[in-house]
Parts: sequence; structure tokens; C-alpha cells
Amino acid sequence: MAELAHEATGYEVVEQEPPEVLARNLSSAGYLLASATSFFFLSFVFAYFYLRALNSAHLWKPKGVDTSVAWGTVVMACVVLSAALVRWGAIDQRAGRRSVWRVKGLLAIVLGLAALVIQALAWTHQGFGPTDGGFASVYFGWTAFIFLFMLGAMFWLETVLATSYRYRSLASESMPLPAGEGSGDSHRGQDIRNPVVLNTAELSALGFYWMFLAGIAVLTWVILYLL
Repeated sequence: MAELAHEATGYEVVEQEPPEVLARNLSSAGYLLASATSFFFLSFVFAYFYLRALNSAHLWKPKGVDTSVAWGTVVMACVVLSAALVRWGAIDQRAGRRSVWRVKGLLAIVLGLAALVIQALAWTHQGFGPTDGGFASVYFGWTAFIFLFMLGAMFWLETVLATSYRYRSLASESMPLPAGEGSGDSHRGQDIRNPVVLNTAELSALGFYWMFLAGIAVLTWVILYLL
């Protein structure tokens, strides 16, 4: 505790892992999270096609149970654009254009939150409820859980962006990171305690996962709104 109090920022004692190891760990964590997410939503894909094929008592999709393609398209577009901005922002971060990344990060958060708000509005404007047949149950369950996953991704993005703003005055702020793992290493002149290096590694992992989640959003749009 005394050591923590002694440090000016406290950041140095939080993470002492070499940046190349940290980058690999975060990359692996992103892949594992994406794998777990895919298996989670695979259950909804199975439920959709199974209940649709079964169509017990012709209650799969009763009359009047129709989703609005316009609402779903706007939600999907906001998620895809937000994810693309994060990926482009990660490229800017590695190239040393961190002020550009922050602008893209802010726009990505706005678009992500817009997607959540529009999805909530879409639920209130649907002319059916979760008990109105098999399709309605799958629709509300699927969209509710992807809403929660997107909310978690937005929280992750906010923490990465807040960290970037917090340490924007560092001398290494304007320096591009070395090629390689995306975070540099100590023998190339990068301090393992440099929060810019750590922020870059986390942003890369987030960019991958957010793009993956955007792919799930596109799949959701195709199945629930177009089929």
C-alpha cells in the first residue's frame, strides 16, 4: 500500500508484464471471448431454424408478428460503423496518431449508444410481445442478449478511451509504436510501464472483438429481419 501511495500515477505498479506478452495475452483473450460469444448465439440460431421447421400448431409466426426492417437496419448500420471506427482507430493508435483515434473512439461510442437506444425504441414499436409465438420469443431473447453484449463492449470501449485521454500528455504520445505485436518491446526502447503501450494492446483486442460482435449483428439482421 505504501508503494502504491508513493507512485505519482499508480499505473506503473498495476501492470509490470512485458508489452509483447501483454499483447499476446489480450489477443488470446479477444479470441476466447469471441469464441464464447459465437457459441452463445449459436443457440439462438438453432432455436430459430428448429422452431421454424417444427411450426407447432402453426404458431411459429402468427399473423401480425412482423419485425420492422427499417429499425433493424438502422441498428445494424450503427453497430457496423462503430466497429469500423474502432478498428481504424487502432491503426491510428499504433501509428502515433492518437488524437485521431480519440475522435474516432468518441464517434464509435456515440454510434454504439445510438444502436442501443434505437433497439430499445424498436422493442416498444413492435406490434407483438415475446409470448406471441416461437418467432417472437426468439426475436426478443436474441435481441435482448445482443443488447447486453453490445452494452458490455461499449463499457470496454469507454474505459480504453478514458485511459487514452488520461495519459495523452505523455512524451511518447506522438511516437508510433514499433512493428510487431502492436505494442512494442522493451529492447526497442518501449518502457513496459508506458500506459500508451498498454492502451494500444487493449485497443487491438477490443477492435477485434467489436468487429466480431458487429458480424453477429449482421447475422441477426439477416435472420430476424430478412428471412
